[in-house]
Amino acid sequence: MADIYRPVVADTAISFEFEPPDAAEMERRRAAALAFAPWLVFDDGGVLGYAYASRHRERAAYQWCVDVSVYVAQRHQRRGIGRGLYTSLLALLRLQRFYAAHAGVTLPNEASVRLHESFGFRRWWQLELRERSGPPTPVRTPAEAQTYSAWDAALHAGEAA
Repeated sequence: MADIYRPVVADTAISFEFEPPDAAEMERRRAAALAFAPWLVFDDGGVLGYAYASRHRERAAYQWCVDVSVYVAQRHQRRGIGRGLYTSLLALLRLQRFYAAHAGVTLPNEASVRLHESFGFRRWWQLELRERSGPPTPVRTPAEAQTYSAWDAALHAGEAA
């Protein structure tokens, strides 16, 4: 994953980071994220892409919102890997009962804009994951969500994308 992310940090302004994280830091980030939401990896004899969700903001009212990101190795882009990862990730986030997903799209980035808009994200890159009616229901942890029979279908939803 560090190899996929390195050129994003080193060669673009997309990440808002100055120094590419090493493998140990990427693993620390993955482990921290997994306590909150899924972190998916596309592995086809090697890691070709990954997608994850993280907390949108720290205040209590934002507990139903997530930030989402997807990264694909440069030589494997535009092959549906990012679409598949996002399809599964968004399905899993709905199962966890999040209401909204937010994406940070640094402009200009036409490929990212097209990907996010194809999923229904609207500027400023927000996607409603479920209808807001009545009092909000608590978000499920990943461990809780995995106990539901719909988990496997959501996890594999991206395979058909």
